[in-house]
Amino acid sequence: MRKVFACSAAAVASTLVVAAIAAAPVGAAPAPAPRSVTWSADPAAGVGAFTSIQCADGHFKTAKDAAKGKVWVAEQLANEERCEAVGPDLSAGKTFYLGWSSKYRITDSTSRYVFQLKCSPSTGTANHPIVLEVIGGKLRLEDWTTDHTSVTLWDTPISNDQWHDIAFRISTDRTKGTIQFWFDGKRQTFSDGSTTYTGTTIDGTRNYLKWGVYHQADQTATQWLSKIRMGGSLADVTG
Repeated sequence: MRKVFACSAAAVASTLVVAAIAAAPVGAAPAPAPRSVTWSADPAAGVGAFTSIQCADGHFKTAKDAAKGKVWVAEQLANEERCEAVGPDLSAGKTFYLGWSSKYRITDSTSRYVFQLKCSPSTGTANHPIVLEVIGGKLRLEDWTTDHTSVTLWDTPISNDQWHDIAFRISTDRTKGTIQFWFDGKRQTFSDGSTTYTGTTIDGTRNYLKWGVYHQADQTATQWLSKIRMGGSLADVTG
């Protein structure tokens, strides 16, 4: 009888242990790391994040987009020089990420700058060390050197009215800055075969960011932009 009792007690103890484990609360999943967004321009919050708007009255605005919700609209009218919004100033020796989504409607062959890292003064400097332009049915990324010479880093065919995701990692230096670039979520290889370009990313006495449409033409051109973010990692500015 004692042996039977002992086995039964062991079985009961084992059952209790299993039941306790099953009843124990499941540990909560770790919280996602907080984003380190250092600047953003959200269409839902108005134009206050921009330093200035350089556009014909009422033509840098917001609109509702079926795919993206509320978005920015930069509508450069025919024969107007530009329709751009000016973002934050930059300083040398910094590294940051930028991210947004864009679509374009450009029906002529004139080069249109749709993003610039701009410097001043414009003369005697790189003028705009980093440029994204739409020309001839392509989106092109260029670096401009301190002697204002263009280096084409990358291009791809695009079509009007199609959204694309854009992201950069930029470190700022007059001759040894670096550029990394993501298009539609994929890191891109540049024309020199690398995925990191080293060159001019800042120059002059003031440097700042611009989004919109620039270069005068005889037809209206439009860029739509989602929320724009600057941050400390790729995850901060995408998704």
